[in-house]
Amino acid sequence: MSQTARLSGLSHVNRVDDGSPLADLLDERRHLVALAHRMLGSADDAESAVDECYRRWYALSDRERERIPVPLTWLAAGVGRVCRAWRVLPPPEGSAGAARPTVPDVVVVPPRARAGEPTTLRQHDAAEPTTLRQHDAVVHAVRRALVAADVDLLLPLLAPDSAAFFDGGGKIRTLVAPVHGRDRVARGLLRLLDRGPHTTLAAHSVNGRTGLVVRHGRRVVAVLSLDVSGTEAVGVWVVVNPDKLRTWNAGRHP
Repeated sequence: MSQTARLSGLSHVNRVDDGSPLADLLDERRHLVALAHRMLGSADDAESAVDECYRRWYALSDRERERIPVPLTWLAAGVGRVCRAWRVLPPPEGSAGAARPTVPDVVVVPPRARAGEPTTLRQHDAAEPTTLRQHDAVVHAVRRALVAADVDLLLPLLAPDSAAFFDGGGKIRTLVAPVHGRDRVARGLLRLLDRGPHTTLAAHSVNGRTGLVVRHGRRVVAVLSLDVSGTEAVGVWVVVNPDKLRTWNAGRHP
């Protein structure tokens, strides 16, 4: 059964925005950067122009974003406006980072990070004590469910009141608000991690405990950290912010 068919089985859940597949979001940003590069002739300026365009996207209200039928069309037009303005006047210093969506500030650090770097800025007070073995067992089971794109395998691994947080840093068009509830968390994760060619999902040490790392080719494009209580995941923290993944990619971890 396909992932789409499995997700359609959650008919008792009101239809909500489940976000877009990560592969599509990465392609979207690459397209926008290439467009800006052609207009500005500088790779650094192109990245800054795209960041500024995403800043304007997130400055819209939820209702305004919902009214945009094709986000890529809106973003491409926005990048064009930013580039044309910057060809007349240089970009104001720091404008691209002036605003970002309000999300928990999650730091994910690869196991060989340099001494003195932060490990994490959040801790979850689990209602039920969880051993390392239990934690690892839940994470590996979640991985198997995500790889199989099987909602029936994933749902029992999530607490009924579980939540998922998506950190794109304002540089990837991912969900802004946290997702609450077992069904919505399952749909959001399966939608985001709808795997295409050259994409892998592997268990890996994240902040000293087993987490999940998504690679496209050899590049890390997402890191998932799970909070586990007993035999269920109560929180999933998904980092797709390219700035926070630089350390992972700098070392080309196996």
